[in-house]
Amino acid sequence: MTRPVGNRPPTAKEWRLNLYLSEHDPDTTARIVLDTGDNVLETCAEARRNPYDREVPEIGDELAAGRALIALGRELLRAANGDIEAMGAPEATPPAPLWSPRE
Repeated sequence: MTRPVGNRPPTAKEWRLNLYLSEHDPDTTARIVLDTGDNVLETCAEARRNPYDREVPEIGDELAAGRALIALGRELLRAANGDIEAMGAPEATPPAPLWSPRE
């Protein structure tokens, strides 16, 4: 995703993120397109209303959008990992666990 660049002064960047929501009751679909200027990433996610729940479209929007944003975050992390490996960086040591498993 990223090309190495020599010494360059700090710059401000702008990435464009478009979020598209479509609702076909009981389903809501979120599609996100991220344009970094160098690459375009796209993710989709869905939310489905339980037929016994009241119709509150905002909830479906929030769930679908949140899931799509999480998926986009994972895509960005995978892209960064691929870039790190392509640069020949040594494999990272896994972080220490936050808790110890019970014996």
